[in-house]
Amino acid sequence: MSDSPDERGAELRELFFETSQELLQALNEESLKLEKNPGDEEIVRSIRRTVHTLKGDSAACGLRELSELAHQFEDALSLETAAAHGALAEIAFAAADVFSAMLAAYHSGGPIPASDPLRNRIKELTSAPAARKLRRKKKVSEAIVEPGKHWTDSEKQAMAQAQAAGLALYAVVVKIDPHCAMPIAARQLIQNAISRVGRVLVVRPDANSPAATKQVEFVVGSSQSEEQIATKGRIPTIASEASVILIAAAKSAKSSAPLGDAAMPAAPALPASVSAPTNTVLAETVPADIASAETVPADTTPANKAPLGQSSATFEAKSSQLDAYASTSEPATPATPENILRVDAGRIDNVLNLVGELIIGKSMLQQALNEFSKHYPKEALRGKFADAMAFQARVLNDLQRSVMKIRMVPVDQLFRRFPRIVRDVARQCEREVDLELSGQETDLDKGILDAIAEPLTHLVRNAVSHGIEPPEQRRSLGKPPHGKIRLHALHQGNQVVVEISDDGRGIDAQKIRAKGTELGLITPEEASRMSDAEALELIFRPGFSTAEVVTEVSGRGVGMDVVQSVLHRLKATIHIETHPGRGTTFRLKLPLTLAIIKALMFWVEQRLYAIPLNAVNQIARTTEAEVHQVDNYEVLQLRNQVLPLLRLGRRGAVEGDRKSNKLFVLVITVGEKKYGLIVDALEGEEELVIKALDDHTFSTDLVNGASILGDGKVVLILNLLAVVEHVSRSSPEKAGLSNSGLLLNHADRARLTLSAAGGQA
Repeated sequence: MSDSPDERGAELRELFFETSQELLQALNEESLKLEKNPGDEEIVRSIRRTVHTLKGDSAACGLRELSELAHQFEDALSLETAAAHGALAEIAFAAADVFSAMLAAYHSGGPIPASDPLRNRIKELTSAPAARKLRRKKKVSEAIVEPGKHWTDSEKQAMAQAQAAGLALYAVVVKIDPHCAMPIAARQLIQNAISRVGRVLVVRPDANSPAATKQVEFVVGSSQSEEQIATKGRIPTIASEASVILIAAAKSAKSSAPLGDAAMPAAPALPASVSAPTNTVLAETVPADIASAETVPADTTPANKAPLGQSSATFEAKSSQLDAYASTSEPATPATPENILRVDAGRIDNVLNLVGELIIGKSMLQQALNEFSKHYPKEALRGKFADAMAFQARVLNDLQRSVMKIRMVPVDQLFRRFPRIVRDVARQCEREVDLELSGQETDLDKGILDAIAEPLTHLVRNAVSHGIEPPEQRRSLGKPPHGKIRLHALHQGNQVVVEISDDGRGIDAQKIRAKGTELGLITPEEASRMSDAEALELIFRPGFSTAEVVTEVSGRGVGMDVVQSVLHRLKATIHIETHPGRGTTFRLKLPLTLAIIKALMFWVEQRLYAIPLNAVNQIARTTEAEVHQVDNYEVLQLRNQVLPLLRLGRRGAVEGDRKSNKLFVLVITVGEKKYGLIVDALEGEEELVIKALDDHTFSTDLVNGASILGDGKVVLILNLLAVVEHVSRSSPEKAGLSNSGLLLNHADRARLTLSAAGGQA
């Protein structure tokens, strides 16, 4: 059963909403180029092509307001005076913003934003006295040109090879039905149909040209008759009219005569629009060695009239290559990303979940094999089972890596947004800022990339508004008036590091302490004891801001706390490195994926827990006698360093046993600091598939996921950032009470408190 029209329309709209973001991004990028190179006609043409595509796609989806507005802007861009207009870049930026707002309204079902201000600005482009359309009106009857005059060398070569293969050359003109809702798709359907009756050697006009929605023109090499070709070109509701004209009759297959003016009959040739010089078709449709021929206009170089093949062997080799290429099932088309398949992210997540279940199944099989080996150590089948398990493990690992790669996208998809953001914020703050991007090819999980978009935006905006000084101040400090912000991404082990750095004023830790005291976030005593690194952490507190005046960009005290909360949720960290007067670097360390991790498992109070293996620096053994208390916090001296300890379970019950009791200490890194986790016993390393937990399952933030082992045990995955924050926020009144037993339940904690109180009584 076929889908209903409503379902097809909804699917078409969803596809358009996705692709339109790429069009808007392209419009922003071209507008930035135009702002730096005012009057560049090639950039203006590129903007017009983007707007034309947006207009056609939105019309096909029935988005009338957007289509009409884009059509008005496209008409204005086609004027001769458009490129010279001083405010064109500003109008293009405004158009991108209005288009984006309209798309958001369509997608959410909200009211369409007003477009009158933009329409008035577009009228500025059309109100110039000398404004006139760049239109070339040509009648079909006047479209006969000298054969081969505007064809490139590569196109002539392709036609010569088609003739040598015994094919006749035809000019085919197919007019697209004016009532067709999707002319771009119609163009492809027509080309597919024509390719079934011959080789498509030339396609005109360019797919991004406005004329492409009215008709499509080909040079075709075919052994079919004119009527057969015309019949193929007539497609109901798609193509209203098709005409075919013979350019050159078929030659003998052994003939190697050149394809020049002498070789072409003085018969009617291609329409002018087909003959227009366009060098972007054949390079995409024939093998590279044929398409690499230099494209020089035929009427300017005498060498173009020379034979195309210097030897029969070379000519036949080229011809056979073209034959092999033309015999493939794919039609000759302009460059399009046909190898890209758009798939909903939810489908990939489902596959990833199934891979996770397979990994759990592998663990179950491994557990069963281990038990089998214990009961039947001399069984001959043991080796076969082990080999089968090893093979399955290899294939499963390859499958897991392949699925993970599907979710990986380059960070360039996010970095491309920031040139426009930096430009707008710099104008609002009256700064002069250059943005430098590097490491855009670094891959990151799509879910993580989407999640860090907001934190990165806050950091970049803060770098412009707080970090970079005004031009006059920079000159007085001996700095160039243009500040520099750098976005850099790189792989570091199984993490991705994203750095946001500037060459501005830096962060004054003393000023942060004073502001924190003024806002009541810390007491003067706490401020005096704070290190510079601890003081810098205050900027992530809700409500904290050093801006003296509230503006559209800064001063509200929201933003950096959002950065911290999002990064905590992603199990990521952020580190600040600042040098007053020289600049600041924010360094984000992100996991490659949130789905599957290598973990170290351990026992606390007869419960199984795990932490990411990359967070563990080392595992140490010590005794209770070596644990000391400083300011009512437990610490351990390890390799000439004082290591703060976090006791996850309870302390030993008997004083004598405590002194000699041996402890496992997991030395972990959270941010740039090291801590020691005291655990009861170690279980080992395991690859865990993380299952999210809802708020109804766990009311604590100390656990942010769970997994199932092969033997059915459930392991809880700790949120190390939350564990450390829990200890840092607590101020123990009695030694060893508040910073121990973090993973005890309420009943165990109550019993521990009562026993401690009884012992002191």
